[in-house]
Amino acid sequence: MTRLNTFAELEQWRTQAAAARAQNEKCVTVCGGTGCRAYGSEKVWEAFRAEIAKQQANVKLNYQVKVTGCHGFCEKGPLVVIRPAQIFYTRVQVKDVPKIVSDTLIGGKVIERLLATDPQTNEHVVHEHDVPFYKHQSRLLLNMNGEIDPTRIEEYVALGGYGAFAKALSNMSGEQVIAQVKASKLRGRGGAGFPTGVKWETCRNQPGEVKYVVCNADEGDPGAYMDRSLIEGNPHRLIEGLAIGAYAIGAQEGYVYIRHEYPLAVKTLELAIKQAEECGLLGKNILGTKFNFTLHVQLGAGAFVCGEETALMASIEGRVGEPMPRPPFPAEKGLWGKPTNINNVKSWSSIPIIISQGADQFAKLGTENSKGTTIFSLVGKINNTGLVEVPMGVTLRHMVYDIGGGISQGKKFKALQTGGPSGGCIPESLLDLPLDYENLNAVGSMMGSGGMIVMDEETCMVNIAKYFLDFTKFESCGKCTACREGVRQMNTILERITQGEGEEGDIELLETMGAAIQDGALCALGRTAPNPVLSTIRYFRDEYTAHIQEQKCPAGVCKSLITFYIIAEKCNGCTLCARNCTEAAITGELHQLHVIDDAKCARCGVCREVCTHDAVGVR
Repeated sequence: MTRLNTFAELEQWRTQAAAARAQNEKCVTVCGGTGCRAYGSEKVWEAFRAEIAKQQANVKLNYQVKVTGCHGFCEKGPLVVIRPAQIFYTRVQVKDVPKIVSDTLIGGKVIERLLATDPQTNEHVVHEHDVPFYKHQSRLLLNMNGEIDPTRIEEYVALGGYGAFAKALSNMSGEQVIAQVKASKLRGRGGAGFPTGVKWETCRNQPGEVKYVVCNADEGDPGAYMDRSLIEGNPHRLIEGLAIGAYAIGAQEGYVYIRHEYPLAVKTLELAIKQAEECGLLGKNILGTKFNFTLHVQLGAGAFVCGEETALMASIEGRVGEPMPRPPFPAEKGLWGKPTNINNVKSWSSIPIIISQGADQFAKLGTENSKGTTIFSLVGKINNTGLVEVPMGVTLRHMVYDIGGGISQGKKFKALQTGGPSGGCIPESLLDLPLDYENLNAVGSMMGSGGMIVMDEETCMVNIAKYFLDFTKFESCGKCTACREGVRQMNTILERITQGEGEEGDIELLETMGAAIQDGALCALGRTAPNPVLSTIRYFRDEYTAHIQEQKCPAGVCKSLITFYIIAEKCNGCTLCARNCTEAAITGELHQLHVIDDAKCARCGVCREVCTHDAVGVR
């Protein structure tokens, strides 16, 4: 790649790249995110290239095959979009490729069986922008994920990439950049919600010439993959945001701390950094200026606690990833004792948008105290799962029903958890709550990094609290007594309750211990660990009472408290349950009523899952 030495050369390259993109407007885009690759998208795009080359002998096809990042609608992968018509195909397999090429690319016909279906109306949707999952979103950060090949820097440049960086370097001082970030009212997307511009200003104002910028991409929440998908689909926006931040703060070196379990994201990011260096957008005397900036990728070993910024810095330095007391804050004394600014992937990726469009434009979205958009990974018992980007302030109901398409299998909504394993569970009565930092904190939950898990009527809230406490107990670094011992003791009490051994006073003891841990833990992992327990007690106390006083699990989940049985009037004697029972606990002749031997039953629930007549009950 040719090194760019001036702003004019960057602008000339952008013009050329945009023209080349316009010439290749007709293309088949195949999602190359981790989720779609797991469904076999690599074989799909290889099949498209082979089939288009094969058909070229008979008819001229001007279609290119482009591999993009994650489109977000992960449940429906592999995803294919025919552009510029925006025809959106879901769950595409290799066997579908010849028909797509012959019918759609050549014949201009839409293949209905591959279209997305509106879960509310059951109707097919042809165009990507009309799919309800996308239609109700506002995509600022994810807008390029389905548009560009993340392995080619020119694709990002063609859509204005690195223009915000050039604008900052050529026309703005560091103070002016920070003023724009402050005016945008961007708050940290890692979960804490601290004003980003204030943090930058604090770091810039510290004495000394050596400063660092760090991107926290250590995304450890179960079910969360927003940061991974942003890096896989558009790594250059993150790099551009870090470069702008480094210029504003006065740093010449930066780190992206990313977990090693993200091999595709790591590979894509390292390639993007190499390309930016070759083009002169990273390194020495960038674009002919005196600004120098070097960016490193630091792999984390998967410790959840290293998502906490002081533990993260210890890990970068080669020490054990343990939190440190604050103050001093990293902006004052961070990596190797030098001022360090740490932000999340979503925060850094918002910066080019703010600088290019202006703080006022960015601040038009969101609420008075929470501006812009944020990304959630919407998962659980819901029809449409995937990545969702919405303005701050939308309601939980909008997320669950308008975007998520409602609860799967016609079940009833029960709760929604935000904020990952340290978040709280929010009941149906609060579905109209607007999503922002203060509102979520007020109801016992938190924004977190953006995990959102939907639960239906068959979810046991006591068991779900235990599940998340199991996670935080395992991930605790063990440094402080409040977290190390307190979380373990709370988990022991929950174990007893779910096994039918709960005692009077256990609920009150959990509340007391939870408050003590919140007051005494050293870092945010410990302080927020009791949230799932305290919030489920707050909104679903009757379930705890049923477990303890009646030794019943109302949701029919806790194995020690349930019994499976065959419903006589529904059983047709198909033997399906008996054939799938690993304990040989079900007996009965073909076309005759079957019976479950409770003494042999392992309470795994397989019989209930495989029964096609809903003839297996639980009590």
